[in-house]
Amino acid sequence: MLYAVICASNQNRSMEAHHALAKKGFQVCSYGTNSMIKLPGTAPDRPNTYPFGCTYAAIEDDLVKKDAEYYRNNGLLLLLDRNKKIKPAPERFQDRPVYPQDPPFDVIITCEERCFDIVGEDLLSRGMHRGRPVWVVNFDIRDTPEDAAIGARLILQTVQALEAAGGDADAMAKILHDLQSSSAFSKIPVLYTVHFT
Repeated sequence: MLYAVICASNQNRSMEAHHALAKKGFQVCSYGTNSMIKLPGTAPDRPNTYPFGCTYAAIEDDLVKKDAEYYRNNGLLLLLDRNKKIKPAPERFQDRPVYPQDPPFDVIITCEERCFDIVGEDLLSRGMHRGRPVWVVNFDIRDTPEDAAIGARLILQTVQALEAAGGDADAMAKILHDLQSSSAFSKIPVLYTVHFT
């Protein structure tokens, strides 16, 4: 199956999960949904912003020029170094080519409810061309490196269970329903729905 993992800026949560899934051999893409990439700056009111498509290497170079020690200490340079080894640049989900070029995802996993809503709106706006179901699952993961690592492990476990279901819709629905109601996941709320593409 083909998976997409999505957060706001395609930097931390989606890339941590992308890395975890790719290491286990799953077919995975990752995206953001914001209008711009937003990364923390040296002050809360001065974030670093970049357009989607700006490479991870270019963002890394820019932050090194601005304050290498600060961004090394807060972990951003380490994050960008990891990201550029996975793919060249952050991508925006809404900018994917329109059918028939867009890849037919089987499962789309978002990392916050706002992204879940944006993905649903985008899928609806594209209409149904293939009549294929796509499961959209949301894990509400805080945007910190520690939470991203925990979220990536939960996403990996979920993907492994969905793969074991072999594409059977009833089995997949049961896995996601159990996941949503399981007390083991109570600290990370889960939503899911099915769209048709």
